[in-house]
Amino acid sequence: MAEPTIIQERQLLYQVVKFAAAPVAHAMCRPHVSGASHVPRTGPAILAANHLSVLDSFLLPALLPRHVTFAAKNEYFSGNPVSSWFMRLGGSLPTDRESAHAAQAMLDAAADLLERGELFGIHPEGTRSPDGRLYRGKIGVAWLALKTGAPVLPVALKGTEKVLPVGSRVPRPAKIGITIGEPLKVAGDHTNARDRRRVTDDIMAAIQRLSGQEYVPTYAASHKASNGVAEPPAKKTRRTGG
Repeated sequence: MAEPTIIQERQLLYQVVKFAAAPVAHAMCRPHVSGASHVPRTGPAILAANHLSVLDSFLLPALLPRHVTFAAKNEYFSGNPVSSWFMRLGGSLPTDRESAHAAQAMLDAAADLLERGELFGIHPEGTRSPDGRLYRGKIGVAWLALKTGAPVLPVALKGTEKVLPVGSRVPRPAKIGITIGEPLKVAGDHTNARDRRRVTDDIMAAIQRLSGQEYVPTYAASHKASNGVAEPPAKKTRRTGG
């Protein structure tokens, strides 16, 4: 668990950065946000969002009043310098998707955040959609919800892929939409695989209803692999594939 002084310093830095970044996000994205009243003013909640752009983990926190910590893959911190800058400013939590141990460590850190009454954001698809469709969710989001008891807010992002298109290094103006749904009631045992799968599928169904995306019952990473969409080395500034 992070020391209280470190947490306070991190929150102060976040607020300073947000004060500067929020007007930029509004100017560039002309966002339409609906359902923000579903985000609790205090206490924990999990924001489970679809994933269309590398900037999703920055734009949503920038446009909400409370501090939101997002999980983001390591490549976002060491690949495209623009995405790296945004991820660090947004206070995202890096995770190694190739390591089960590292993934669990990230979930444990997220559970710690929720138990402190904070907001945590996650993209259950695990990687960016390759074609704008909504893919099967990974069960980490259900593990968190069932273990901590934190409510899950489904979130639908629209148009964020136009702000920083794949292969682009410079953000561009584009209108985006953010819809936040009502808190979902989840029940079950976080150690039970069937409960985790059921809850995850329920969360993805709620996101799909908000986003209107076509649903694909396979993992986005598997779809990318079967279609030859490779993940380039993290140190490159080309497409990072997730």
